[in-house]
Amino acid sequence: MDLSKFQFFPGVYKNQRVIWIVFSFDVAIKNELRQKLPYAKWSQSEKKWYVRDIPAVRETIGLAQNPISDRFLDKIHPVNQTAMLDFIDQLTLKSYSTNTIRTYCTEFCHLLALLKHQPVTELSPERLKSYFLYCAKQEAMKERKLNSNINAVKFYFEQVLHRPKMFFDIPRPKKPKSLPKMLTPREIKLLFDQVENKKHLLALQLCYGMGLRVSEVVNLKLEHINSKEKIVNIISAKGKKDRNVPLPSSIIPLMRNYYFEYHPKEYLFEGQYGGPYSKQAVQSIFRKAMRKAKIYKKIGVHGLRHSYATHLLQQGTDIRFIQELLGHHNIKTTMAYTHVAPGELQKVKSPLDNLKN
Repeated sequence: MDLSKFQFFPGVYKNQRVIWIVFSFDVAIKNELRQKLPYAKWSQSEKKWYVRDIPAVRETIGLAQNPISDRFLDKIHPVNQTAMLDFIDQLTLKSYSTNTIRTYCTEFCHLLALLKHQPVTELSPERLKSYFLYCAKQEAMKERKLNSNINAVKFYFEQVLHRPKMFFDIPRPKKPKSLPKMLTPREIKLLFDQVENKKHLLALQLCYGMGLRVSEVVNLKLEHINSKEKIVNIISAKGKKDRNVPLPSSIIPLMRNYYFEYHPKEYLFEGQYGGPYSKQAVQSIFRKAMRKAKIYKKIGVHGLRHSYATHLLQQGTDIRFIQELLGHHNIKTTMAYTHVAPGELQKVKSPLDNLKN
C-alpha cells in the first residue's frame, strides 16, 4: 500500500476516536485501501472513510502513537497546554520507549490537572515537595507510583526547562523488595492443559519457554525466528537492547501448526486490525487459563518469565547466563531469583531437627 496516496487525520465520530482517510477517488486506490485496511468503513454523513484509532492501526499506517489520551488532556488548563506538548516532544527526542512516554505523560498530567490555571513553570522546589507529600498522604500513592511521579516531574524541570538538578534533597520512598512470583512446573503444565486455542497456547508457551516479556512476545516478527538454528532474535527490548534466546525444540511443532492455520504476515501474533497482538489479550488469556486450572496464586502473566528464570536456576544454569537470556542490565536484578527456589529451600535442614529428645 502506497501511503503517499492517502491522508490520515485523527478525529471523533459517533463518540469514538477514529482516523479519517482522505484520498482522490479512484476505484483502484479504493480497492488498495480495502485490501490493506479491510476494516475501514464509509461514513455517509461525513463522506469519508475511517478506521478505529487504536495503536495497531496507527502502526499499520505509520501514524505517530498518542502518548496520552484526550481524557487526560481535557483536564489541563490552556496555560499549561504548551508545557505538556514540550514535555512530549522532549521525551520523543530522547527516544524514550512508548510505554515510558505514556507513563511519564500520565504522571505529569496529574500535576498539571491539580495546578488548574497556575503555570507549572512558576513552581518552586518547596511547592513541588508539597505536591509529592499530597500524593503520598492524601492520594496514598504506593512507593513505585510515587517514584514514577517524581521521575516524570524531575524530567520536565531538568530536561525540558533545563533547571538545575533541584530534586536531590527530595527523599525517595523505598521500593518494596518483594520476591518474584512464580509457578511450579506442575502448575505450569496444568495451566497449559487448559488452553485449546493454538495461538493462545503458543503465546503463553513463549513467555515461559524463552522467558520473554509480554511486550517481547507480541512484537516478535517472523523474520526474528530461525527455527533451523533454534534461535530467536529479540529486537529493541527493554532498555533498547537486542539479545538472542534459544527456541525450545518442543515448541516448534506447535509453532508450525499455528503458522499454517493462521498465516501471519509480519508479526508472529497479529491483531484483528493488523499490527501486533495486544498485550492485554495475552494477559487475559493467562488469567482465564489460571481460573480454569484452579490456580489461585496472585500472579500475572509476567510470572511465567519469573518461573523460567527460577527453573533454570534450579537446573543448575549459571546465573550470569540467565542474566543474558533475560536481558537484565544488572546482575542484581537476576540475583532476586536465588531467593525463590523452593526446591533448594526444601533441602535446608533446620538445626531444630537435629535436637535429640
